[in-house]
Order: sequence, then C-alpha cells, then structure tokens
Amino acid sequence: MPRLGGSARVGVGILLSRLAGLGRESVLASVFGAGGLADVLAIAFRGPNLLQNLLGEQTLSASFIPIYSRLLEQGREEDAGRFAGAVFGLLLAVTAVVTAAGVFLARPFVALIAPGFLADAASGAALDRFELTVMAVRIIFPMTGFLVLSAWALGVLNSHRRFFLPYFAPVLWNAAIVGALGGALLWLGGDDPADRGRRLLLAACLGALVGGALQFVVQLPTVARVLKGFRFSISTRVEGVRDA
Repeated sequence: MPRLGGSARVGVGILLSRLAGLGRESVLASVFGAGGLADVLAIAFRGPNLLQNLLGEQTLSASFIPIYSRLLEQGREEDAGRFAGAVFGLLLAVTAVVTAAGVFLARPFVALIAPGFLADAASGAALDRFELTVMAVRIIFPMTGFLVLSAWALGVLNSHRRFFLPYFAPVLWNAAIVGALGGALLWLGGDDPADRGRRLLLAACLGALVGGALQFVVQLPTVARVLKGFRFSISTRVEGVRDA
C-alpha cells in the first residue's frame, strides 16, 4: 500500500477531526436540546473561540511557520529551535494573562456578552443562565491556553512535514467532551432535572478543558523529537520574533 503524501495525511486528519466534531455536536444537541443550557454552552465557548482565532492556528500559520521553515531550510536548526522557544514562551505568557483575566473577570465578561442572562435571577427563572455561564466560563477559559499552544505544536510539526498528528489531535478534544458527558450521564443521580442538566453542562465544560490539554500533550513527544536547540524564553530579541 503506497504511503500517503502530505496533503493526503492532512486531509485524513481533518476528515477525522470533522467527523468527531459532528459526533460531538450531535451528542450535545441530544443532551441539551435548544433551550437555556444550550445558550449557556454557546456563550461559554465564545470567548475561548475568539481568542483561539486571534492567537492560534491562523495567526501562527501567517507568522511563525514561514520564519521557522525558512530557518530550517537554511540549515539553522539551532536558531530555529531558539525562535520556536521564544514564540512558545511569549504565547504561554500572553495566554496565562488572558486566562487569568477570563477566570477572575468572568462575571463582567458574561454580563457584557450576554446581558439578557442577568434578568434570570430577578425573574425567578428555573435556570439562572447568568450564574451557570459564569461557572462554565471559569472552567473553560484555561482551555484557551492549551489550544493556542497546540497550534504552536502544529506549526512546528508541519514545518517538519509531520502532518497527520496535529490535524488528528482535535479528535481527542471532541472525544473528551463526549466521554465526560457519557460518564456524567452514567454516574449522576438526583430527581431534579434542572440540577442534573446543570451538572451535565459543567461536566461537558470540564471535558473540554481536559480535551484541550490532551490535544496539546499528544503532540509533545513528536515535537520533542524534531525540535533542535529549543530554549524557553520570553525575549523579543531572539532572531525572527519581531518579524513574526
């Protein structure tokens, strides 16, 4: 059987990731329907999704990968490793600050992007979407850092023509959410459907956090094998950083 080329491996990885995403959406829809819990989940993911788009794969593809690949083509693997280490350090610092802000400022953040949720408690609604969204945001926001660093790992691996793993890795994120929901459905008891729904939603958020970590960690062994001269830093003086 012929070995798949780079484009084919990217395609297979993306296909599996999309199928896993479709499965995740189907499970979430069957568990939460289209009511208040689904609204909470959508708002809770909005901030991390925005930050991932700003700091993640698209940004790194436009800035990090061209410079890193050029250094590799010039045979400067040690310089490429130092550049990768500096970008990693800066991304880690930025996402740590943003994550801490998301956790500690969850209440004003939710009030800003979902002002309609504020009326739930005052109106005596069975589901207080505001408070539940605040809890969900505090669980999910750290996931952003893992997903951004996962995009950094994708950039490194793509530059070394390792295509399948980084595009397959999101399957683990989807699987973790589905697995967390499955586990919660098996173990959660109680006669109060509202309380059960809240617990299921928080379980899905925890699954997303664990899945984000898995998506990053699964790439690290291969990154460690191909990356030479890696030096962790947050310096903008490393060659290539200011051009990225």
